[in-house]
Amino acid sequence: MKLKLLLLLFACTSPFLYSQTHKLLRGKVMSDNFVLENVDVINKDTQTGTRTNEKGEFILSASVNDSILFYVKDYNLKGIKLSLEDLETNNIIVRIDKKPEELKEVIIHRVDIDWEFDKKLERQKREEAGVRRRARALKVQGVNNGTIENGMDFAKIGKMLFGGLFKGKKEKAVDPEEFKEVAKTSFDEKFYTETLQLKKEEIEPFLTFCNFDPESKNTLSENSNDLILMDFLYKKSIEFKKIHAPD
Repeated sequence: MKLKLLLLLFACTSPFLYSQTHKLLRGKVMSDNFVLENVDVINKDTQTGTRTNEKGEFILSASVNDSILFYVKDYNLKGIKLSLEDLETNNIIVRIDKKPEELKEVIIHRVDIDWEFDKKLERQKREEAGVRRRARALKVQGVNNGTIENGMDFAKIGKMLFGGLFKGKKEKAVDPEEFKEVAKTSFDEKFYTETLQLKKEEIEPFLTFCNFDPESKNTLSENSNDLILMDFLYKKSIEFKKIHAPD
């Protein structure tokens, strides 16, 4: 009989005790002075939740020190721990930040311009203009001397355009230290120590390690660029760290 009375007393007082520790928390979710609708508001401790209405408002059962999470797509997740002041105020304002927009991948292509060819062409034009001026000065009116007036110097043009095609190609000698020099001049020390997480004294051995990889020569080709070189160095830094990792 006493047991039944205790159970009955506990059943009657439990809702009262719950109401004393949990209260209805009211608030509003905003971002940059705009209210946010359909934000998920979750009480992490009680595993209950709700959503904000069109005015950004919400009502949720909570108590002091409960962790409340606020989540909506395209915005950073926000979490707060309720204080007694929050519950007593019962009208909290929660501000969440919008995620920064991710830039699409940009591919940079190197374009080689033959500035020397442009200079030769400009010089050729000036020479042709001089020939025309001299021809006009020497021409006798009404007399045909069998020449072509203002004729172009095809020999010079052919030599300028195609002369290089018939010369024997010389193979470029590969400097075994060229890769290390390119890697040093392309990126500063901060790239190796902060981005690749190498120690200062490891930079030189690391570049020597990379130089022994035949793929390093591909990063020096005409079709290569700094992004390809950076990707190669990042991959090799992982291998380098594994080899030199302490047992």
